[in-house]
Parts: sequence; C-alpha cells; structure tokens
Amino acid sequence: MIRFCKTSLCLAVLSSFVATASHAADAPWVDGAVSAVNQEVVDLRHTIHQHPELGNLEFKTAALVAERLKASNIEVRTGVGKTGVVGVLKGGLPGSVVALRADMDALPVKEMTNLPFASQATSTRLGKSVPVMHACGHDTHTAMLLGAAKVLAEHRDQVRGTVVFLFQPAEEGAADVDEFQTDTLIGAQAMIRDGALDSPKVEAVFGVHVMAGYPTGHLFYKSGTVLNSSDSFRITVKGQQTHGSAPWSGVDPIVASQGIISGLQTLVSRRVDLTQGMGVISVGTINGGSAANIIPETVEMTGTIRTNNADIRDTILKKMPPLVNSIASAYETQANLLLVNNAPVTTNDPALTEAMIPALELAAPGKVERLPASLSPSEDFSYYARKVPGLFVFLGATPEGQDMSKAPNNHNPYFTADDATLATGVKAHVQFVLNYPGRGQRG
Repeated sequence: MIRFCKTSLCLAVLSSFVATASHAADAPWVDGAVSAVNQEVVDLRHTIHQHPELGNLEFKTAALVAERLKASNIEVRTGVGKTGVVGVLKGGLPGSVVALRADMDALPVKEMTNLPFASQATSTRLGKSVPVMHACGHDTHTAMLLGAAKVLAEHRDQVRGTVVFLFQPAEEGAADVDEFQTDTLIGAQAMIRDGALDSPKVEAVFGVHVMAGYPTGHLFYKSGTVLNSSDSFRITVKGQQTHGSAPWSGVDPIVASQGIISGLQTLVSRRVDLTQGMGVISVGTINGGSAANIIPETVEMTGTIRTNNADIRDTILKKMPPLVNSIASAYETQANLLLVNNAPVTTNDPALTEAMIPALELAAPGKVERLPASLSPSEDFSYYARKVPGLFVFLGATPEGQDMSKAPNNHNPYFTADDATLATGVKAHVQFVLNYPGRGQRG
C-alpha cells in the first residue's frame, strides 16, 4: 500500500531534495574510472550469465560478490536473506547513508540465444530438474553494481556518507520454497528482516533494471507508480466424482470452475474504479480429471493478479474470496482460495525522483526519458521503497540499430542484454551516490 506522510514533513523533505538537486555536478574522475572497470564488468557479466543460479541457491554468485567486495576493502556481510550479500563502504566525507540494490537470481528457462557465454546449466526447483538462464538480466545487475562498488571504493575519499550495496537473492522466487508457502519470507522481504536497511540505517534506496526493447545506454524513469503489484492465487474446487454419462449423479467441479473463472473477470470490469488505474486477473493453470469419461472430484487452478493502484489491489483482494465461495456454492461445490501477496505496487518517491534527474542526465547525457505510464511487470524492490524513499529506473539493453519491437522480451529464452549498456548502468549507480541530496545537506 502507498504510504502517505504528514504535509509538513513531505514539504521539508521535498525542499531538501530540490534545494540540493540543482548543485549536481559530474565529478571529473567518473568517466575515466567507469571506463577503467568496463572490461572487468563485461567479463563478470559473462561469467555470471554462464553460471546462473535459481533463487535462494545463489551460493557461487554470492561467493563471487563477497570476494570482489572484500578485494575493494568493503565491509561484507553474507547470508543475509539466506544467500544475499550486503557491502558497506564508508566514504571519506560526512553525509547520508544510501543503498544500491541488485538482484542475483536466474530463471528456470532453457537458453536459446547461442551466445558464446550462453548458459547450459540445470538445477533443481521444488524437486524437479530444470534448465537455468539469466533471462531477466540479473547477471548484468550484479556485474554493474560490482563495477560501481569498485569505482566508489577506489575514490572513497571523495564519497560523501556511506554506501550500502544490496545483492539480493530470489527476486524471481525461491527454488526451495513453493510460491504458495506463506510462512517463509524470501527476496527483499528476507533481506529487510535480516537488517539490510538497518545497519547502518539507510535513508534512500536505488535500483537499475535492464529492459529489452529499449535502446542501449538510455535511462527511463517515472515518478510515482512505476511497476504493478503482484499477487498469486490458488483455488481448489471440490465436487463429487461420477461417471461422465450421468453428471446428475455427482457434482461437477469443472463446470463450477468455468463459472469462477468468468466471475473473476467481473472483479475488474464491474467492482473496481478503473478511473484510478488498471487491474488484471489471469488464470494460468487449470488441472482436473484423469479420463474423458469421468467427472473428477476436484479441480485446481492458479493465477496472478496485477494492478498499478493500491486501492484497486485492496478491492480485488477483499472481494475475491466471497465471490469465489458464492459461485462455488451456486454450483453445489466447495472452493478453497489461497491468496499470496508477492509484491505491492512499486512507487518511486516523487521528491527523490525529481531531485535525481540531474544525476540520470550525468549518467546518460541526452538519453534520459520520462516514461509516459507505469510498466506491467512487478518487482520486490517495492518492499525497500515502502521502508525508505526509493527510485527504480530502467536501462535500455537492445542495440539502437535494431527494431525495438522485435527484441525478445525479458523472461524470453532468446532474451539478450547488450554489453555496451553496462557502463551506463555502472555510471548511474555512481551518480546516484555522488549526487544524492541527503536530508543532512539542507541549505
């Protein structure tokens, strides 16, 4: 849920951000320092891409991250949120504490790119062997943040305040935790539980995500809502098994299930105020029955709920249980609904966003664009941004000469990210730190 603060405090924070944003200036050493680590960042990206690991299994990736951070004399904590790594760099000048976040996990996808560093890896997810691929660019995120950490560490005497590097596991979900297991925190929530934002106390958090179909080296941002919320559901419909030739002698859960599926769509079209935003309810799996001539005892369906407005999300989550139960009852079946909250709406703090536009321009001169609308994916970065002001931006990863509309999207087995965009990502992280207008730097 989007949080609101008292007007006087909001105005004070906004004044602080705006007062210092105009002083953003490109430190003369940044371009040279980023260029100096660029090949190392590319090589790191290739290594991580070729050896992907699923959520909560990022043991080798985490070890590599910890090794590189320690080599730069950065304080390191491991095992945060299970396999996460937190690095702490104390600058040589007084200032605020800011966090930079990168996710490390890969997806259960078979890579089809034919890149020379393509993944051939397999792993185990919930007891099943699956192929593994960095199909969402988290290899680039990890490599870019490691590059930024090295640059900042080499110039720590010119860094104000403290930088916290958050290398997070399981953004895409955990390989060892069922998505409907509600008693285990993973990803950002597990990192927060383990104190990732508390020692030292973080004042603001930043993230960069590569996106296919957007030109290499371009940065995209939006104030306010930037990504959808994500909730999962599982519905089990119980009827009474019988012969397919005599449906009246049993209770058909398949027919009831189609009624539930149709009814779910009315939650969006008839029950929420669509002038406030959008909502989507999609059933992705439906399983029931073992033979063509048997009406089964049960049907199970799973799906996802996505919205870009906290009130719409709350309405759907509140009204979905009675709707499902009522429809099931009308068919004389019983329904069991399990809802799992994956991530709230990702919201960029408006004051922080506007204050950091000069930093984005320094990272990608002439290539910074404001998004006209929020994007449809979801991100557990949203949990950090509920704790402290956050800014989550997007980095184009498709070469400019290509047709952007034909670039395979993130999560596609043909997804690729252009190595040439990594330097911009490194520079964005560095400029976030150098140009953050901390509250302690007011007027």
